[in-house]
Amino acid sequence: MRTLSLLRHAKSDWSSHDLSDISRRLSRRGRKSAPMMGRFMSEQNLSPDIVLCSSAARTRQTLELLLPELGGSPKIKHEDELYLASSGAMLARLKAVKAKYQHILLIGHNPGMHGLALGLCGGGSHDARFNLAQKYPTCALAVFSFESENWSQLNQGDGHLDLYMVPRGL
Repeated sequence: MRTLSLLRHAKSDWSSHDLSDISRRLSRRGRKSAPMMGRFMSEQNLSPDIVLCSSAARTRQTLELLLPELGGSPKIKHEDELYLASSGAMLARLKAVKAKYQHILLIGHNPGMHGLALGLCGGGSHDARFNLAQKYPTCALAVFSFESENWSQLNQGDGHLDLYMVPRGL
């Protein structure tokens, strides 16, 4: 059984108009919700083996605040290709992950993140799927399980949505 956790970055700060989009950092609300989501993930035993994180400042900062709460020592990869990546590009990246990793945490951006989650969802509770379909707010977490033996076998509709949590639900 393989596990994929999809986490949208925490709420970013839009007050600095002189910063480029990739350089935007987290807002006060974002700095509060990221560690809360990390604690929740820890309570749910959702410690990844590898983290694929967009190179944007807000995704990196989300990860920095999440990790101390999560525990463990996953392999971390910051990747420029994940910055504002499409759902298809994210799926292709996931398919390239080595089979030795059982649990991937992908930290990225909308609309690609939401599209990826919707595309992978082939099962799960009605409520979780309904809530996921509505929106994918900042710092939202979707956790999928897959029966495939390798990430390269990952396909649309193969995922079972085990959990969908938004910061407001914590």
